[in-house]
Amino acid sequence: MRTRLLPLLIVLMAGVLLALGFPLAVSLAAAQQQRVVVDRIDDMARFAALAQFVTARPEARVPEDEGGRLVTLRAELDQYHEVYGIRAGVFYRDRTTMAEAPDGWAVPAEGEGDEAFREALAGRRSHDPEQVWPWQRGRLAVASPVVRDGDVVAVVVTDSPTGQMRSGILRGWLLIGAGEAAAMLLAVGAAFRLTGWVLRPVRILDAATHDIATGRMKSRVAASGGPPELRRLARSFNEMADNVEDVLEQQRAFVADASHQLRNPLSALLLRIELLALELPEGNEEIGSVRTEGKRLARVLDDLLDLALAEHAPADLQLTDVAELSEERVGAWRPVADSKGVGLSYDGPAGATAWADPVALSSALDAVVDNALKFTPEGEEVGVGVEHEGDTVRITVADGGPGLAEEELSRIGDRFWRSSRHQNVSGSGLGLSISRALLATGGASIAYDRNEPKGLRVTITVPRTAPRS
Repeated sequence: MRTRLLPLLIVLMAGVLLALGFPLAVSLAAAQQQRVVVDRIDDMARFAALAQFVTARPEARVPEDEGGRLVTLRAELDQYHEVYGIRAGVFYRDRTTMAEAPDGWAVPAEGEGDEAFREALAGRRSHDPEQVWPWQRGRLAVASPVVRDGDVVAVVVTDSPTGQMRSGILRGWLLIGAGEAAAMLLAVGAAFRLTGWVLRPVRILDAATHDIATGRMKSRVAASGGPPELRRLARSFNEMADNVEDVLEQQRAFVADASHQLRNPLSALLLRIELLALELPEGNEEIGSVRTEGKRLARVLDDLLDLALAEHAPADLQLTDVAELSEERVGAWRPVADSKGVGLSYDGPAGATAWADPVALSSALDAVVDNALKFTPEGEEVGVGVEHEGDTVRITVADGGPGLAEEELSRIGDRFWRSSRHQNVSGSGLGLSISRALLATGGASIAYDRNEPKGLRVTITVPRTAPRS
């Protein structure tokens, strides 16, 4: 769930940072340009003060006092261009030059410079020029009117290079980018902590649910940490698990008690049947049928009691050599196989350790092998194999019997279920249910599949990882 929640939070935080960063970057660029424009306006105010009282045209005879101002103005413009590299000039209304630097520079006939000149002729400073971005290599033109007696007599125009300004904007953007990156890292770290805090109860709840689903009914959730809603959910889950465990415990107790209590009257009934058989002629079919059904009922009660005990008894998990245990059980069942004319073989490594209850695992394996031998006809083979697969050890029991249809595979292992084709084979239909209960208490599992070319393949999967305390 974290892998789905984290990208969502990161995208949202990135969107917020970008929504804040873009306006900030634009504002920084505008502030840098505005500062340059204000500096140019201040410079032009000094030039306009010098040019305000110069009235003679360059081709006319210049009065002495005006000549001194004109010389000063030209010297100021030359020094200004030499120091700052900015083109500057004072131009009459008809665009003729009063003074300029460098020599020969004139008002641009079009573009930003022309627009600024026309605006200054109207008696106002030029508006803010169009924003210059770091990737543009344009120039910045600003104009200011020279006013005498309320009339605009000339215009001061500056044409500035933008390299330094663009460098300043770029440096500001880099600082903003670094700040955004640092904020993003902090936000990602905070998102990790937040999602961990929120999802920790969910992970614990998921683990507890898995434990209960696999038979570890004592698993519970520690209702601490996380949001209040999840803590309340953890408490509700524990209450539900307690109620389910109580119901299952009552069910197991009832089955065990009923099985145990029925054994005594059934034993007495079987004894009376045997006594009755002594009074009847030898080979009476009815008494033989009653005796068979009575023994079958006794076997069902024994299996019910075993099933109740298997579901109730806790697992004694320990590191077990599954290969050695499997080979030992194959050896124990080989005389039974030989008596039926069925081959029984083991194929696997010399050692394969996993965490299991040795008694429960051997009992479950006995039930599976017994079932395989029961349904395998004479002359066929039953193979038991052990193999490693990742964090598990697998025991496979493949028989050469008639097998099951696809629709029957989903029902195998259900209590009292038997295929309609195998009703003539002795059994109660509880053997594989007992095996599943024995394995589930230790975290193992059992699965069924068709064996090729015929028969049934049963796979017992035992975990190799140590059980959680």
